[in-house]
Amino acid sequence: MSHTINHLKKLRLQRSELAVPGSSPEMIDKAANSAADFVFLDIEDAVAPPDKERARKNIIQALNDIDWRAKGKTVSVRINGLDTHYMYRDVVDVMEQAGDRLDTILVPKVGVPADLYMVEAMVNQIEMAKGFKTRVGLEALIETALGMANVEAIAATPGRLEAMHFGVADYAASNKARTVNIGGLNPDYPGDQWHFALSRMTVACRAYGLRAIDGPFGDFSDPEGYKAAARRAAALGIEGKWAIHPSQIALANDVFSPPEKEVTRARRILEVLKEAEALGKGAAALDGKMIDAASERMARNVLVVSEAIERAGQAQAH
Repeated sequence: MSHTINHLKKLRLQRSELAVPGSSPEMIDKAANSAADFVFLDIEDAVAPPDKERARKNIIQALNDIDWRAKGKTVSVRINGLDTHYMYRDVVDVMEQAGDRLDTILVPKVGVPADLYMVEAMVNQIEMAKGFKTRVGLEALIETALGMANVEAIAATPGRLEAMHFGVADYAASNKARTVNIGGLNPDYPGDQWHFALSRMTVACRAYGLRAIDGPFGDFSDPEGYKAAARRAAALGIEGKWAIHPSQIALANDVFSPPEKEVTRARRILEVLKEAEALGKGAAALDGKMIDAASERMARNVLVVSEAIERAGQAQAH
């Protein structure tokens, strides 16, 4: 192991992330009572320009009126891009009026580390000025060629950054890629054309202690396609996926929850390795397969998620 180790900055259960337009108070209310782990209230792409000011006000009211934490929800706001004139007012108004009720800010179309620096500087000043005791995290949406070209440098950004998301739709547009469905597979490509981007972002996340989240799957009438995309992402180490429709929440929760059989095996791996250690052995056999220190690290990853799911369930029950 390298002497340089970047531990996970912030553990949050993020199997499912429901995208909700801030222009719809009804949808916000439903989201608060959904089974999603994470909810992001959107002022960006899901809101038309004439509605952005109203959406911002709706979001501020929802943050203050709804006890998201009591409902077991992590709540985020996706602000507008730094290349728009909406962004500064998004940060100032939301943070000043509801910054102590917010968990993270999702920054879209991050292209260079300085994009996050700008948002972080604003958030720092507002928290100090308002005397907030909570600390709002930042999440970066990687959805442009520039962002992917700089993804490692973005991941290394010090401060509040705690997760990166892959925004497949704008990424496809940025690369002029041919796609038949947001997040779906083009049959002309021999495999998964999003594999490289997802894998590169995930490696950057893990190298710098960030959570890695997959973005949308546009065809909400195709649950099997959604689950297939989620399983491919999970195989790479992604820990959650967006839901652009409530029907996708249960699909994400299922795919990104370790099966009970996997949890049981993880516990057994730790037990067997502890027994081997007592005998002076660094490796052991379980069910006809060798297990060692790497097996222990993988097992602990499974148990961390399992325990987070259990805690979330207990919180919602109360």
